Amino acid sequence: MNGASSSAASPQHGLTNRLTRWARGLSSKGEIESHEEEADPHRARIGSIAHREITRRRKLYEDIGDFLFAHDLDLTPLNFGVAHDYITGAHIGVEKAVKAVLTERGKITNSWVETVVAEQRTDEVTPEALASMLCKVEENLSEFTGLMTESRNSAKDYGAALQEEVKGLAPGGNNEPVLSRLVALTRSMVEKTRQVETQLRHNQKQNLALKSSLESARRAAEHDHLTGLPNRRAFEAALQQELTLAKEQNEQLSVAFCDIDHFKQINDIHGHDTGDRVLKFVAGLLAKISNDRCHVARHGGEEFVMLFRGKTAAEACEAVDGVREDLATRSLVNRSNGERMERVSFSAGVANVFFYDDPRSALKAADRALYLAKEHGRNRVYLAAEAD
Repeated sequence: MNGASSSAASPQHGLTNRLTRWARGLSSKGEIESHEEEADPHRARIGSIAHREITRRRKLYEDIGDFLFAHDLDLTPLNFGVAHDYITGAHIGVEKAVKAVLTERGKITNSWVETVVAEQRTDEVTPEALASMLCKVEENLSEFTGLMTESRNSAKDYGAALQEEVKGLAPGGNNEPVLSRLVALTRSMVEKTRQVETQLRHNQKQNLALKSSLESARRAAEHDHLTGLPNRRAFEAALQQELTLAKEQNEQLSVAFCDIDHFKQINDIHGHDTGDRVLKFVAGLLAKISNDRCHVARHGGEEFVMLFRGKTAAEACEAVDGVREDLATRSLVNRSNGERMERVSFSAGVANVFFYDDPRSALKAADRALYLAKEHGRNRVYLAAEAD
C-alpha cells in the first residue's frame, strides 16, 4: 500500500481533514459576513479580527492533526493535549520533553505520552487525590475508634464472665469444670486481644503512610517545583502570620517585589532551559537572606516576593539592593554552549505594610514601585511612597 492510500485510511489523517473542513466552513462564513458588513467600518474591523482568529485556529487544528498523524498517535484527549502544548508552547515542561525525545528517537508513542504527562504532573496535587487521602484517614480513625470500643467491651465482658465463673469455685470441691471454662474464657480473650493488636498495627502503618502522603501533598501545594521556594499560596499564609506577629510585638513589616529584567529575551536568545537555570540562580541568591523573619517566595513567572518582619521599608530596600548588586556583578555562562550571557539583573519595589490600610494595598504599592524601577532604567530598587 502506498503512502497516499495509507494516509487516507488513517483515523488521525481523517481528524485532520475533518478539522480542516470545519475550520474552512467557519472561515467561509466569516468571509461572507465581512462582505455584508463592508458598509459599516466598525463591524468590518470586528469581522476582520474574527476572520484572523478563525484562520489562526484553523492552522492550529491542522498542525495538531498533522502532529498526531505523523507519530501515529491515537486520537485521545491526552495525546491532543500534549500536541497542543508542544505546538503552542503552552507548557514548557511538555515542550522540552517532546523536543528531547524527537532529537533522540525522532518519534513519540502513545505510551511515551502517558509517561511524560505523568512525570510533568508529579508535583500536582489534585483535589480528588487530597479528598481520597482524607477519606482514608477518616476511615482509619473510624476503625481505630471501633477497635477501641470493641476492646473495652471485650475487656468488660471478660471481667463480668470471670467474676461469674469465680462464683462457681468451691473450696475443696471439684473445680475442674469451672477452671476449664476459665481457661477457655482466657484463651478467647487473649485471641481477641491479639486480633485487635494486629489490626491496630496495620492501621498505624496506614496512618504513617497517609501522614507522609499528606505532608508531601502539603509541600507540593505550597512550594514551587522549579526553584524550590515557597509559592504564592504559601506566601499569602506567611503574610497573615507575620502580620499578626508584627502587630503583637509592635514591629515593622515590609514587603518587596523583585522581577528579573528582560527575562523574555533570556528565554528567546538562550532557550527555556537556560531561563530556568537563571530563575533558580536568582531564587538561590534571594533565599540566602531568608530566615524566620524574612520570607522569600516565587510569586509567578520571573517575579519573586519578599516579606521582612522587624525591618523598615528603607532597611528592606538595603537588604534587597544588596542581592541586586551581587547579581549584577555576576558573569553567568550559558551551560549549553559555554558562552557568556549578558548581565542578568532584577528590579524591585518595596513598601511598608503598615503605611497602608491593608496588606493588599501594600502589595499593590510595592508592585507600582517595581513598575517605576523598570520604567526608569531597570536594575534598581525603588521605595514606595507612604499612602495618603
